[in-house]
Amino acid sequence: MLDKLQNVAERYDEINRQLLDPNIASDNKAYTALMRELKGISPVVEKYNEYNKAKQAVDEAKEVLADSGQDKEFKQLAEEELVLNRDICERCAEELKILLLPRDPNDDKNVIVEIRGGAGGDEAALFAAALYRMYSMYAETKRWKTEVYTSNQTGLGGYKEVSFSIDGEGAYSRLKFESGVHRVQRVPETESQGRVHTSTVTVAVLPEAEEVEVEISPDELQIDTFRAGGAGGQHVNKTESAIRITHLPTGLVVECQDERSQHKNRDKAMKVLRSRLYEKMLAEQTDKIASQRKLQVGTGDRSERIRTYNYPQGRMTDHRIGLTLYKLETILNGDLDETLDALITFDQAEKLNAEGGAQ
Repeated sequence: MLDKLQNVAERYDEINRQLLDPNIASDNKAYTALMRELKGISPVVEKYNEYNKAKQAVDEAKEVLADSGQDKEFKQLAEEELVLNRDICERCAEELKILLLPRDPNDDKNVIVEIRGGAGGDEAALFAAALYRMYSMYAETKRWKTEVYTSNQTGLGGYKEVSFSIDGEGAYSRLKFESGVHRVQRVPETESQGRVHTSTVTVAVLPEAEEVEVEISPDELQIDTFRAGGAGGQHVNKTESAIRITHLPTGLVVECQDERSQHKNRDKAMKVLRSRLYEKMLAEQTDKIASQRKLQVGTGDRSERIRTYNYPQGRMTDHRIGLTLYKLETILNGDLDETLDALITFDQAEKLNAEGGAQ
């Protein structure tokens, strides 16, 4: 591990030297790539420096304790320094193991979240609206920007589907484990008998793909325009501003009608299409290395039931990691950090086990 850390530290110094090169500074693409790499390895180098500082303090304390000429009080101080800095070394070593794990290249990306009502009709659509609100409120706590791309509302205020972007540093790293089937158990407002119903909603979290990552030829697209519509027909536009884009090679279809401008709807639809194609490409790459043991948490299986929200018991259970929290109301109000931290920690532990098994 120390050899790997030394290599990272040397690369850190090399990047800083390159950034001072006028030719690099004038090349926006090269400069941006180096800054992105520097940002990715900076936490490793900072922790490695902390480890080295503590290691040096340990060595100095050992020298003092080995010197028979030192007085008792000075040796006592050295003993305290030894214990303190040994603990720091151990903590840093554990943190460095995690920092050195292979990094998901998408972690810093913005995301596009797609929520669709599943089994349960109007009740599923209402819960889709509750999940949209939950993620929007969580984004607010992080000071991330959200923007609706397309929505299909029901008369009761639910969503048959809603697609929106979340722009913010590390958005994908925090939300990537949210893809899957979310199950809700509650008494519907329309249920007079007070029986608990079970409904489902599917969530897909897509890393926002840049144009350079997914090339789409205009010849591969069929673009149709139509009039936007909403619940009860109250938002019907008089112009054909809504856009439907079909990617002919894959059959993927994306619609966007949230903006009154056809141009803006087209831009949003292309972002969604690009991200779906990128997700498809990533899934195909994952299938090619399927011989490797898949982590239990997973990030992409939309058919997997990942979580249950039980209203009568005020309970949220994440089935992948066996986490149960009796704070459903605060979770639905955007307090997701405890759940997301647990998923990330579990994923890191699984990766560490896999790394250990491979060595």
